[in-house]
Amino acid sequence: MLFRLNPLACLGVALTLGLSMGAHAAGDRELGEKKFYTCYGCHGVVDYKNAYPDYSVPKLRHQNAAYLITALKEYRESSRPHATMHAQAASLSDEDIEDIAAYLQGADSVKPSASTAAKAPKQVAACGACHGENGLGVEAPLNPKPPVLAGQHEDYLEQALTAYRNGRRKNVVMNGMAQLLTTEEDVKIAAAYFANLPSPLTTATTDSK
Repeated sequence: MLFRLNPLACLGVALTLGLSMGAHAAGDRELGEKKFYTCYGCHGVVDYKNAYPDYSVPKLRHQNAAYLITALKEYRESSRPHATMHAQAASLSDEDIEDIAAYLQGADSVKPSASTAAKAPKQVAACGACHGENGLGVEAPLNPKPPVLAGQHEDYLEQALTAYRNGRRKNVVMNGMAQLLTTEEDVKIAAAYFANLPSPLTTATTDSK
C-alpha cells in the first residue's frame, strides 16, 4: 500500500484482503438512540477532550454507520487501544453496535461529492483513493468502510494517524498508508487539510439530528 491508489485499485485491495463488499448497517435507529445514552457524557459534549493524551473526542453524528460498526468492534477487541472505549464496547453485542451506528449515521449515509476541494497537499495524495479528495469517501463500495474525514477535529486526526504510524492501532491498510507520512509535520499537514474541509459531521448532542 506504499503507493498512490485509484478507487478501483483500493477496491482491489479490499478484495485481496478478503474483506466483504457492500456491507451496510441494518440497525434500529430508535433503539440506537436509547443505547447511546451512556456515550453522551463524552461524545455528546461539544469540544470535549480526551485526557492523557489530550485531544478532541471525535464528532460522530452523520459518520458512516458501516465505519462506526468496524470501529466499535475494534475497540471491543482491543485492536484500537483505549481503555474507556474498550470498557464501553465490551458490553455491546453486535446488534447493539449496529443500532448505535444506525442512530449516529441517521437516515442516509454521506454521499461522495464531486465538487472541487481545496488544493490538496502532496501529503494526502494517496488518501483520496479511499477517503475521497473532499474527505467524504468514494463511490467504490469499500468494506470496512473508510470514515468521513472532512470536518473531523484536527487534533483527533493527528492522534489517529500517529497511532496508525506507530502500530498502536491495528489496521492492515492504514498501518501501511500512514507510513507515507514520514514526519510529524506530514501528519499535521494531512490532519489540517481534512479537518478544514466542508463537512456534515457534528457532535452527537441529545438534540442533534
